[in-house]
Amino acid sequence: MKRFMLVLLCLLPASPAFAGGPVKLDLNATYGATSFHTQGAMAFAELAKKYSGGSVDITVHPGGSLGFKGAELLKVVKDGQVPMSDILMGVVAGSEKVFGISSLPRLVGNFKQARQLYDASKPLYEKAAAKWNQKFLYAAPWPPSGLVTKGAVNSVADLKNLKTRTYDKNGANFLRSLGGSPVSLPWGEVYSSLRTGMIDSVLTSAESAKNGKFWEVLDHFKDINYAFPLNMVTINLDYWKALSKDQQQAMLKAAAETENNQWANSESRTVEALKVIQQHKIAVSKADAALNKALDAAAAKIIADFRKGLKPSAQAVLDRFAR
Repeated sequence: MKRFMLVLLCLLPASPAFAGGPVKLDLNATYGATSFHTQGAMAFAELAKKYSGGSVDITVHPGGSLGFKGAELLKVVKDGQVPMSDILMGVVAGSEKVFGISSLPRLVGNFKQARQLYDASKPLYEKAAAKWNQKFLYAAPWPPSGLVTKGAVNSVADLKNLKTRTYDKNGANFLRSLGGSPVSLPWGEVYSSLRTGMIDSVLTSAESAKNGKFWEVLDHFKDINYAFPLNMVTINLDYWKALSKDQQQAMLKAAAETENNQWANSESRTVEALKVIQQHKIAVSKADAALNKALDAAAAKIIADFRKGLKPSAQAVLDRFAR
């Protein structure tokens, strides 16, 4: 009863009787204030306030400071424990499978293809969000994942027993099938684990390698375009429906602009990050034909397993993009 009253109090400003005051909404952000996606959420909040004439006031809470993280986030927003959240989609794929599409390995090889995959999948994401009592607002990709390692990775043999921090089950299964030893760790423990030798590599982007100053502990980046995983921002449908039509339109305008900006920013950050890590003596290279063939074979197994139980609409998307 107490939580219901709190929710009701938050919703009251959106009603016509309280049109004079701004609607205040909290947006949960898992990553820190300097993170690419948290900065995107902050830009979205500013645009929503601007386009609504100040009647929608969104406060972004970085670093999981509200206490909500990971696989619980779909349920947290569904239940209204927080009105809005930035969510790494692959992490909640256990609750709603289609959210795992963007984190499948080697489906796409560049940003143009990644955007095409997103556009094809977006209706599925919107429907899945609605099923979880949420309005899907926008999504944007992390810069593409590669392998940051101690020593060069030029063949499958170089992956054998490599202790690699991965960010989801797909990545773990992918590397395990290639002879690696994937390790699950919170991001905050990655650098210290590299220092102590608990792990000797990370499946992540050049952007994250730059932000983590991985050149202090690692010396190679294999640019394999493993995946372009998406983060999405959603809002609880009860909160959404309590907004006026004008406020909803302002939010959608802000979401569309943020989405386009974040896609462009992700690509430009990738180019810049690759330059920075090279300047700090991390050797950047691409996979040769033999390694690419092995990586695609491993990816095909992950994708085939993911297909099990998918609805025809999602199967059709994979049919378009799977190699």
